[in-house]
Amino acid sequence: MMKITGAVLDEIGRPRPYATSRPISITELDLAAPGPGEVLVSIEAAGLCHSDLSVVDGNRPRPTPMLLGHEAAGLIAQLGPGVDDLEVGQRVVMSFLPRCGDCTQCRTDGRLPCGPGSAANTVGSLLTGGRRLQRNGSGVYHHLGVSGFADHAVVDRRSITPVDSDVPAEVAALLGCAVLTGGGAVINAGRPQAGDDVIIVGLGGVGMASLITAVGLGQGRVIGVDALADKLDRARELGATAVFPPADAVTEGIKAPIVIEAAGHPRAFETAVALTAPGGTTITVGLPSPDAESMIKPLGLTAEARTIMGSYLGSAVPSRDIPRFAELWRQGRLPVEELISDRIRLDDINTALDRLADGRAIRQLLTFP
Repeated sequence: MMKITGAVLDEIGRPRPYATSRPISITELDLAAPGPGEVLVSIEAAGLCHSDLSVVDGNRPRPTPMLLGHEAAGLIAQLGPGVDDLEVGQRVVMSFLPRCGDCTQCRTDGRLPCGPGSAANTVGSLLTGGRRLQRNGSGVYHHLGVSGFADHAVVDRRSITPVDSDVPAEVAALLGCAVLTGGGAVINAGRPQAGDDVIIVGLGGVGMASLITAVGLGQGRVIGVDALADKLDRARELGATAVFPPADAVTEGIKAPIVIEAAGHPRAFETAVALTAPGGTTITVGLPSPDAESMIKPLGLTAEARTIMGSYLGSAVPSRDIPRFAELWRQGRLPVEELISDRIRLDDINTALDRLADGRAIRQLLTFP
């Protein structure tokens, strides 16, 4: 066992402001050595995402106590038995959906999430089975196979993808969720061709990642839609051709063949459907509350031959897509650094949750010395 410091969610559903109720405690934990097929990673950077917030507020219930954090990058500190394709000191990206590579879902080229990986995430274990975390002698659950809000993590080999050393840790961390999800929705689900416009509804971390990916591909106009003026301004700075509040976009009849909904809210989904051109596709990557409901008119789908498509984790295969996004970054076509709105420390995490819940952040990044 080694001693680590991490951010543990003790109780789901505490009231806001989180800076006062402090649902997350910064605490010392015991971390077991990596077992067969596992890797010990020294964490360098980790992003704070709405998927973390959705566990804290109860929209995505998980077992507690849980060491949060699912979007991270770091350096390999130790290899478990049987891991012979990586090296100590190598930088790796962690992604929140491990892929076993053998199940029926893994044979859909990213369209469906891995069955065993999803099951492990639900019960708070690693894909290899069980937990490697303890606090005061009691077990602590893993968050989506990563638990990256700590100075070290033990993860399944299938939860990480190596990147070249020229990719900075801050960029690498965001490749694991924001870019993989938002950018993947563009490349894997939307697949824009020359002249295709893309509309992104919801300009948080995932939505902005969709936007910069679409801008980098350069196929057609890229239009940002969000209720917050600050985010519209930022989208314009990042290359959006035009930006609109949701009501204005609908009233003015803005349409595109590819519309990505990245807000995780039923009204945003309805807006995205309304903005989809005849013959086009609405791609939803946001994760709303399980009891959220939307209302759409099905006649428009039939008469206009429109499609609605779900895209979990950007329909991505991390081992295939993370190197692809790293290369776009290397070419100067994917300014991942521009997604970072704040750099924070572990002690700031409850206050950072309030900023995220208020929509005042794109990506807040935890950095480790």
